[in-house]
Amino acid sequence: MNQTTRNVRLDAALHWHSADAEHTEHRYFARSNLWRDLLPGDLGERLMRTEPGEWLSQPVAAGELVHEYDKSQVKRIKSSQFKQQPRPGTTVIPATGRFYPRNLLEGMADFFAQDRRPFRLLAQDENQLTIDLNHPWSRCAGSFQARVIEPLPGYAEHGGRCIDLGEELTSRGPGMQARMTEGATDFFSNEPFARLDPRADPLFYTEPRLVQHIDSAAIAVVGGIYARFLQPGMRVLDLMSSWVSHLPESCGDLAVTGLGMNVSELDQNPRLSERVVQDINTDPVLPFRDASFDAVLCSMSVEYLTRPFEVFAEVARVLKPGAPFVLTFSERWFPSKVIQLWIDIHPFERMAVVLDYFRASGLYADLGTESRRGLPRPEDDKYAATQTEADPVYAVWGRRVAS
Repeated sequence: MNQTTRNVRLDAALHWHSADAEHTEHRYFARSNLWRDLLPGDLGERLMRTEPGEWLSQPVAAGELVHEYDKSQVKRIKSSQFKQQPRPGTTVIPATGRFYPRNLLEGMADFFAQDRRPFRLLAQDENQLTIDLNHPWSRCAGSFQARVIEPLPGYAEHGGRCIDLGEELTSRGPGMQARMTEGATDFFSNEPFARLDPRADPLFYTEPRLVQHIDSAAIAVVGGIYARFLQPGMRVLDLMSSWVSHLPESCGDLAVTGLGMNVSELDQNPRLSERVVQDINTDPVLPFRDASFDAVLCSMSVEYLTRPFEVFAEVARVLKPGAPFVLTFSERWFPSKVIQLWIDIHPFERMAVVLDYFRASGLYADLGTESRRGLPRPEDDKYAATQTEADPVYAVWGRRVAS
């Protein structure tokens, strides 16, 4: 790439590790000025000398992209300072380990009621709360990676807004999927698996629901994630399947079994070689032999599980040792059937919940998460007139350990 090229479309990623999992956060930048915008180290200069498509990496230490962890930001406050009823008809019950926006704290929020910066509730008793106001990523170090997607036409420099790409990449969630240093997060109190429609799921799925929960850009991201775990010839279980499996075209030679709720939906799925109709919220026992699959995938459906711990144990049973279980989700669902916990928590905390599903069985290792945000919404998408960014994608995975 010409060294004078400064304006580019940019793909950036942050790779890091928590205590027992690896994590990658991706963000797309439609326009970045490599001379003006802030990137760690000399990454911007190196990108100006690099051809499009080549990933470059820069190590980042704790405190380099966000404020370094500060013990003084761990505070004890009165329990009464937590606003459990922030608005009429809404009740928020504080749970240990969870993240909440600062505007729920009396006397602690800046910018009046608009302070959405997260804090973590570390401990609580009848009279006091221990809270952590540090950034969720404040203790972390990792690798900042970037590649130029394509150069953009140059223009004369007359100033302009300077974007801190590290701040953009770490904002609004990254770090929330990591466990607390001590103790587990209380995700599962207060009826987390309650739903607006408590009726048996087969009643809801009597009629085929041939809808997409994500746009075509997000579908491509999901396919790219799955492609990393799949090889030709694999036997794959598409769990909670429907009329589309989000499998990449590059993995054509797969034997895919679809287990879903509606036979008409499954019959319209061209990727399936075997179809099974079963409500795993009623009966989580999978009708397959032990160690019979090379991979299990679950697309846009984990948020409907009411018996996830049993399902994850069953998936482990039918997976071969070392085989992956990969789940993807976004921010759209059937409101009447999603579990209450999913609605109540931050999108990055949802990855933490799925990681806890994995941990509970003790049957998985090599845990990981990935987020992808900021891609442009396809022009032909029905929401293109009102939303500029594509649906975000979140992925969580683990591999079956040997028995």
